[in-house]
Amino acid sequence: MSNIPILDGLFVGFALFLVYRLYQKRSNSQGHLPLPPGPKGVPLAGNLWDMPVGYEWETYHKWCKEFDTDVLYLNLAGSSIIVIDTYEAAIELLDRRSSAYSGRPRMTMVNELMGWEFDFAFMDYGDRWRQHRKLMHQAFHPTASENYHPQQLRAARRLIQRLPTADDFIAELRQMAGETIISIAYGLDTQPKNDPYVETAEKGVHPLLEAGVPGAFLVDSLPVLKYVPEWFPGASFKRKAKEWRLLALDMFNRPFEAMLREVERGTAKGSFASDGLQKMKSGLGGVYTEENIKSVASTMYQAGSDTTVATLGFCVISLLANPSLIKRAQDEIDSVTDGARLPDFGDEESFPFISALVKETLRYWSLAPIAVPHLLNIEDEYKGYRLPAGSVIVPNAWAMLHNEVVYSDPFTFNPDRFLDSDKTMENHFNAAWGFGRRICPGRFMGFASVWITLASILAVYDIEKDIGPDGKPIEPSHEYRSSILAFPQRYPCKFIPRSNTAKQLLLLSHDAE
Repeated sequence: MSNIPILDGLFVGFALFLVYRLYQKRSNSQGHLPLPPGPKGVPLAGNLWDMPVGYEWETYHKWCKEFDTDVLYLNLAGSSIIVIDTYEAAIELLDRRSSAYSGRPRMTMVNELMGWEFDFAFMDYGDRWRQHRKLMHQAFHPTASENYHPQQLRAARRLIQRLPTADDFIAELRQMAGETIISIAYGLDTQPKNDPYVETAEKGVHPLLEAGVPGAFLVDSLPVLKYVPEWFPGASFKRKAKEWRLLALDMFNRPFEAMLREVERGTAKGSFASDGLQKMKSGLGGVYTEENIKSVASTMYQAGSDTTVATLGFCVISLLANPSLIKRAQDEIDSVTDGARLPDFGDEESFPFISALVKETLRYWSLAPIAVPHLLNIEDEYKGYRLPAGSVIVPNAWAMLHNEVVYSDPFTFNPDRFLDSDKTMENHFNAAWGFGRRICPGRFMGFASVWITLASILAVYDIEKDIGPDGKPIEPSHEYRSSILAFPQRYPCKFIPRSNTAKQLLLLSHDAE
């Protein structure tokens, strides 16, 4: 059969789409207020060809400084992008006006082609999203998060037993984080190495980190391209999406089905998913449906592992670059434990420097530099500028967390800033978690997991750079891939027991398993 009708249809559809965009732009331009400043675009494409291909947050911040603005306007072939560069603007728009700014853009690549519509982090604002959010809040508000301390503590203890012989620190962190979240979400046991559930999560999430960046794929700006056949020149995104969709569905289905088998056998352990199903069967109803429980468990599975791995991986890079910080942290731990026991969650108030290390890691490395974009569902006004309805809102968390007015010398890793931080600094730090109704609901559990793991490692180990074949220390790279989540490159390092007492603690923790 001839492909000419298909091509004709595509070209006609694309032409109609451009006509619609021009009409939409003309209609929007009738507003009496100017749009926010931004780089001048070209006809039809707008700023499409100006978009950075990596480290977008740095370019956005540079443009904001050039135009002396805290909100930046970009036109991507008729789609309006608003970049928010300051914490004050983010609070005004995303928090105080959250009813208008809590939506999500269409995200054609992620949701429609890759199959991530199950993840409420990418859902548009509405009843389905509210049900998922309610389930997450019930499970992970500050008090409820404490229920998961035993799983987090057990995973941290197992990690420190493996570190002396580990040849891939990042892989060990991934095993620890995966073990934690799989136990919490599904009640499943994991293998100490090459666990299938941990590997499934890694394979499923990796493509999302690339595709979730605004502007990463043209189909997000021109959704009509989703109808282009896979064989068409330039349609490699369709082939990628087909492959990535299978990985996402495997992550969505595999652990949940394993948990269901345990429930049928009567051997299921308590977990978010199994407890939720029990509530559903007992007649609670409401948000407790199998679809909701399965989707939220998968969201936890996806979101809970990579952020923990990235935070700890970046923290150790910073400690290797600043060895004196390791000694300070160890002195703080020893002053409380006398070296006679491993840290526990009850020590948190006594370990302010450990907490400061975690906070400074989240600030300095800005793990979610531009977060997941919001959607403005009505036309709005800010500082005399018109913000068009349907605009994609991109909060530049990286810029907010490196604001030199709030954080002196922001490009220096300095945890001391959080030991005597004022309210302004603490408020700005919240940019690490997101904004408004879209703020990360798992932030309390995530912080706790990083905190107990870091304290456990430093209680028993000195950390040193590995030595290369040339006899020189191997410097970990401070570069990271540009994606929706900053993630460290793999690097070698050595974990050396601090003393015979530390070795004894490791043996005792192993015997307690």
